[in-house]
Amino acid sequence: MVKSVSALHGHMKKGRYGSTGKPGVCIEEVSVASLIQISSWPDTVPDTEKVAAKSAGLRAAPGPGQVRIGKKSNLLRIEPLKWWVISDHVEIALPSVVAEKGMVLDLASSRTWLKISGPQAASLLNHFLPLDFRDGSFPENHVASTGFHHIGVTVWRDGDGFNLLLPRSFALSLWELLEASAHQYGLEI
Repeated sequence: MVKSVSALHGHMKKGRYGSTGKPGVCIEEVSVASLIQISSWPDTVPDTEKVAAKSAGLRAAPGPGQVRIGKKSNLLRIEPLKWWVISDHVEIALPSVVAEKGMVLDLASSRTWLKISGPQAASLLNHFLPLDFRDGSFPENHVASTGFHHIGVTVWRDGDGFNLLLPRSFALSLWELLEASAHQYGLEI
């Protein structure tokens, strides 16, 4: 299998930028080992969510807007009829779903995964994403599909901060916006 080259290859230079002192934002790119989309039809959700949970190594699938963390992968319910099985270290086999129950797509090469953490991570994201990232409104293990400069992106919160999945074809231009805005908070890459 051929390993794809990051859309940000050569553009993310490790170091500290912007204001001095402790960085308010840390951004790192995460390698996508697996990203599988499992979609259901409205009347086959119970069957398809079992397939999604099994693919992620979990006993049950999360509800809409929720994330379940597994040992090998995470399961995100990105829409009422769609789940993403994502892993940064394990290639997950594509599950088998008959067309009458749903669809399966391998999206591993289609997204750039950024991990954004630090005390100002939510402030940085609020420059671009129309979501309320306060703990009470967007707590840990929540996921949302939203727009970033008219581009559909997916964001989920984990214990370390925020995970941002950008379409590969727009990753560089969105990265440049994030990087430039993060300088005001102090950025570590």
